[in-house]
Amino acid sequence: MSPITTEAAPVAITQLPTQYDLPCDDGIPMETQRHFMQMQMLIDTLYPWLAQREDGYVGGNMFLYFSAAQLKNEDFRGPDVFVVLGVPKGERRSWVVWDEAQAPNVIIELLSESTATNDKTEKKQIYQNKVRVPEYFWYDPFNPEDLAGFNLQNGVYQPISEDKQKRLVSQQLGLALVRWQGYYKEVEATWLRWATLEGDLIPTPQEKAEQAQQRADQLAARLREMGVNPDEV
Repeated sequence: MSPITTEAAPVAITQLPTQYDLPCDDGIPMETQRHFMQMQMLIDTLYPWLAQREDGYVGGNMFLYFSAAQLKNEDFRGPDVFVVLGVPKGERRSWVVWDEAQAPNVIIELLSESTATNDKTEKKQIYQNKVRVPEYFWYDPFNPEDLAGFNLQNGVYQPISEDKQKRLVSQQLGLALVRWQGYYKEVEATWLRWATLEGDLIPTPQEKAEQAQQRADQLAARLREMGVNPDEV
């Protein structure tokens, strides 16, 4: 009798999709104007900070893809704000972890009545257990007291305590998240903002323009005191 031989079944190798192959828009808008503005403030103020680095990316309200299984059964909406260090700068349609070989270092979710429970439970578990995001923060733009942060220690999120200045410090970025009462785009509210560890707020684009105008006005005033017409210089 001839010996029985077996052959291993061929293994199908499927290439994972890239950001250009995956959906990048669920058609769901931000909850409110304030949520959208809060997201813009956190993202826009980080651009000058990232400009001082050779690498890094900041984005928000876009899909985060972290596993092949998620493509089938966990197609949840992406983070409101996230920061990734150590990656090339440039535009992305979505953040695809297997394509970038890097998960976000920091994620911030902006709470609302419809998302708060999910952000504090299911998403938190996903960011902890599956994406393994080193730091996770949440903030409710309409309830400034609902601010919390967590850092990943031995695979489990541990609360970040506020410091003496009532700030939450991001060890990943070397920056602090602070509550700030004031106007942003003509809306007065308590906004969540980035600040340096020395206590200086990272200015918004409007604030930077106003600071530049103030410096120009001061220079013009000094020139006039010297008998020089700044308009003719």
